[in-house]
Amino acid sequence: MIMEIPTNATPVLEELQGVVERLTFHSEESGYTVARFKVPRERDLMTIVGNFANIQAGQTLHLSGFWREHPKFGQQFQVKTYRETKPATLTGIEKYLGSGLIKGVGPVTAKRIVAHFGLETLDIIENQIDRLIEVPGIAKKRVKMIQTTWETQKAIKEVMLFLQGHGVSTVYAVKIYKQFGDESITIVTQNPYRLATDIYGIGFVTADAIARNIGIEPHSEYRYRSGLLHVLGEASEEGHCFLPQTELIERTVKRLTLKEHQPKPDQVEFCIHCMIQDGELIGEKGVEQYEGQNLYYAPPFFQAEYRLSLRLLQLLKNPVTVDMERVRGWIERFIEKTGLPLSQQQRQAVEMAASQRLLILTGGPGTGKTFTTRTIVALWKAMGKEIALASPTGRAAQRLSEMTRQEAKTIHRLLEFDPKHMKFKRDLDNPIPGNAVVIDESSMMDLFLGHSLIKAIALDAQILLVGDIDQLPSVGPGNVLSDLIASGSVPVVQLKEVFRQAAASQIVGNAHRINQGQFPQLERVSNQPKCDCLWLSVEEPEHGVQAIRDLIESLIPSLGFNPAQDVQVLCPMTRGDIGTRNLNMVLQALVNPPDPGKSELVRGSAILRVGDRVIQKVNDYNREVFNGDLGVIEFIDLEELEVTVRYDQRSVTYDLADLNEISLAWAVTIHKSQGSEYPVVILPIFMQHYMMLSRNLLYTGLTRARKLAIMVGSQKAIGLAVRQVKDRERYTLLDTRLKSKNL
Repeated sequence: MIMEIPTNATPVLEELQGVVERLTFHSEESGYTVARFKVPRERDLMTIVGNFANIQAGQTLHLSGFWREHPKFGQQFQVKTYRETKPATLTGIEKYLGSGLIKGVGPVTAKRIVAHFGLETLDIIENQIDRLIEVPGIAKKRVKMIQTTWETQKAIKEVMLFLQGHGVSTVYAVKIYKQFGDESITIVTQNPYRLATDIYGIGFVTADAIARNIGIEPHSEYRYRSGLLHVLGEASEEGHCFLPQTELIERTVKRLTLKEHQPKPDQVEFCIHCMIQDGELIGEKGVEQYEGQNLYYAPPFFQAEYRLSLRLLQLLKNPVTVDMERVRGWIERFIEKTGLPLSQQQRQAVEMAASQRLLILTGGPGTGKTFTTRTIVALWKAMGKEIALASPTGRAAQRLSEMTRQEAKTIHRLLEFDPKHMKFKRDLDNPIPGNAVVIDESSMMDLFLGHSLIKAIALDAQILLVGDIDQLPSVGPGNVLSDLIASGSVPVVQLKEVFRQAAASQIVGNAHRINQGQFPQLERVSNQPKCDCLWLSVEEPEHGVQAIRDLIESLIPSLGFNPAQDVQVLCPMTRGDIGTRNLNMVLQALVNPPDPGKSELVRGSAILRVGDRVIQKVNDYNREVFNGDLGVIEFIDLEELEVTVRYDQRSVTYDLADLNEISLAWAVTIHKSQGSEYPVVILPIFMQHYMMLSRNLLYTGLTRARKLAIMVGSQKAIGLAVRQVKDRERYTLLDTRLKSKNL
């Protein structure tokens, strides 16, 4: 199979044949690859550059292309076409087998097989696989596993070749085959846009490229419909639940535009109407706050928002009967017993928690949310209530448990997800046990989690939502906590007084200064810092990378912290020199360098090692790990091609096809850090990320630090972040629906 790779190549072509030694860089999205290539009888490795549908170390390739001189990286071979050939040398066969092609055959087993069968190895596996039992160290069970995998590979070979021929990487080809089986080619040929909706990791852009490769017309109705849903999906990543008509059409026209095709707005509008008739979109007509424009939802978003508002109104209409004199008497005895007084606002919150169906408790750091919550839980216990405690993340749930001395769960575990039926077990018909529910870090709840939670709480239960509305809103769509407060329909207590002990912390003090639009008071980094909030002045991002290295290598250990366990770097963005992608490679090499005693797995340009901190990037209900969960790699099985990650008290295993669900987490975005706290936080704040800098971003990042926060960057960038109030309006009607009380 020969792949055409578009390029501005000179017509003078050369050919190379050799073995891929290692990948320097490989993009799963575009296929763009930089690799080191071994050509027989050449002493030095060569650098090859091009777009490859699938490439792995150990492959033998025949390349056609031309040489060019890169101004920074020197001589490179620009690949125009390529084809894979069977490896002809023992070394090539060994690398080919050990590259991850066959589950059950890692580098060690591959070496044994090739040592035994030599150049006949591939023919033996193809035609006499039972003979693998002759290889020392390979038992019958392993032979059976290899045979099953090899036969599966043969069965899907036609599908794989077809998909790879249309720009689909091996990892996604496997996922497509798992999803659609023998119908894969038919489905992809008829409507490749199904890949964008049915398979995680394949978005509209990839599906659109495949569609063009197989001849789907740019004006195809499939393309327009998929493009509209994709635009709404992109909007949801910005936090929106819907888009107004004008914006939806403008965004869709832009997304569908190609050099050879310019969609017309009326064509897109006609498609919208067709999708509404078919139930693929839902419209909300003439909403006043959006100048009478029609608003368009993907159906799941509309249903979640509408039903959430309906359930909340049902809860709020159900009054609580309580003897307030007994409650006030309990509060007095509690204060006397603990010796810990309640401020006027805290007392108000405790009394309202006893008498209200739903209460929101909010406030910044140091204002006593923790103690107030603990007091409310103690009161509810004294009232004989069965209490359920939960938070959106595992770490926040653990803190809630420590705070209240009672078991707390993640919201997902509280709702008991059923992977067999792909839904939560707890719902309207099977509510959460108990008649009192506390949800901490509730600012993190997006629309769908909020709806799933509220509908699973019985109408006669009481609810306490605790959160800080000045933090970043949820990563997912909606703005649930802020909308509830803005609606004026839900009782709210906002704690404002900063207690003396908390006020001694510069982290707390600066968080409140930032929130008020004031520049934080920062002590410059020194070997003997006098406070817990420091600043290292650095103007250029590339110098910032070295500054962070220096902090982790010298200052942080000297202050008694463990860089591998206590430090978290939080960035405004993923891109750039000082973004999470680059910093993760830098920090991995620094904190968890290569070690002959540690297993590692190379996947494209990424390396995963035992001991690496990783983050889950998507909700995986089958494994019960969720977007934002942090874990540590505890085992890598190079034979089974599996990675085991430890999340708090449990271990989760990923196979090769699902490793795109996790990524390195030595550095994560501030958005992903919500709900977590770390002993030490390093915040790189540079003008390179000016588009993302905002007051609530800086506030959220700073308040993740428990003992020490270090800002690394320029005074100008910090000042810009403090000044910019980027609470960009999220398109949501939850507050409007609650205000109107007319659904």
